Amino acid sequence: MQTLTVELGDRSYPIHIGQDLLSRTDLILPHLKRKQVAVVTNTTVAPLYLEQLAEPLRAQGVSVLPIVLPDGEQYKNSDTLNTIYDALLSNRSERSTTLIALGGGVVGDMTGYAAATYLRGVPFIQIPTTLLSQVDSSVGGKTGINHPLGKNMIGAFYQPQLVLADTDTLNTLPDRELSAGIAEVIKYGLIRDPDFFSWLETNMLLLRERNPQALGYAIYRSCENKATVVAADEKEIGERALLNLGHTFGHAIENGMGYGVWLHGEGVAAGTMLAADLSRRMGWLSQADVERIERSFKAGGLPTEAPALGADKYLDLMGLDKKVADGKIRLILLKAIGQAVMTGDYPQDLLKETLALA
Repeated sequence: MQTLTVELGDRSYPIHIGQDLLSRTDLILPHLKRKQVAVVTNTTVAPLYLEQLAEPLRAQGVSVLPIVLPDGEQYKNSDTLNTIYDALLSNRSERSTTLIALGGGVVGDMTGYAAATYLRGVPFIQIPTTLLSQVDSSVGGKTGINHPLGKNMIGAFYQPQLVLADTDTLNTLPDRELSAGIAEVIKYGLIRDPDFFSWLETNMLLLRERNPQALGYAIYRSCENKATVVAADEKEIGERALLNLGHTFGHAIENGMGYGVWLHGEGVAAGTMLAADLSRRMGWLSQADVERIERSFKAGGLPTEAPALGADKYLDLMGLDKKVADGKIRLILLKAIGQAVMTGDYPQDLLKETLALA
């Protein structure tokens, strides 16, 4: 097991990464205010891992309330959120009840938002079971739900007490979901860690073959990058926005195609290719750089061509992005591989040329 700390003063918390961690009650119990938890999971993860987590906790005298949600991005909404509130209220859950998110990014985001808002704030723990959630969404305290008009537009910054990333859960992850997580791993190399990007170019096959050592290293390095950024900019005032490389385009893809049709990581991959193309048109990246990025996503089993929504549709959907300021769509672009910038200062005609590719 490897451990990192997200340094946020008195709200700092550990990230444990390793094999066979689900039953490690010694890692969980110190973070419970009282021996009462609600485990929020979904219909896919519950049959696989719910009891593996709950049984050891019950053996330690912990009361466990399971809350099982439908699985899919299309359920990341207020109706499903109310399912969590209904269960908590029906069971008279108190402020000292800890919510545990057991699942991927959708479960983690919704559980975190429920924890931030139920009784105006209860503790929660992240136990991510997908690669994407282990390297990205479980770390940093971004929580929320989707709205029909935009992705993650309703939410809160609310930090967990603990992140427990059991890499054994990746053994049951479908190949497509594994690749979706690889997109976020590649992102860290592109925005701030060129040596890691080079390592990924060499070791991508090991990741897709689920080599435990390669996965453990990639997860640790990704979390290390994210923890550093979050510690410096928790509320995304500056540097943290760089973690959204490809996301403005990617969220438009997810929304425009209908939530759940494209996985988040797939949207990020195709969106990053659009960001790379615009960066090339602005003279920052070379064509060789763009091709190198494209090869990495393809090696990761990810799409590199965005769907043909039309430039006007893209611009409309991108206008709903959280980084919009004074009506200007601000984008994360690449000055070089390993150096990202956020800017609203790009020629509109070049953006339209990029979107014409989609």
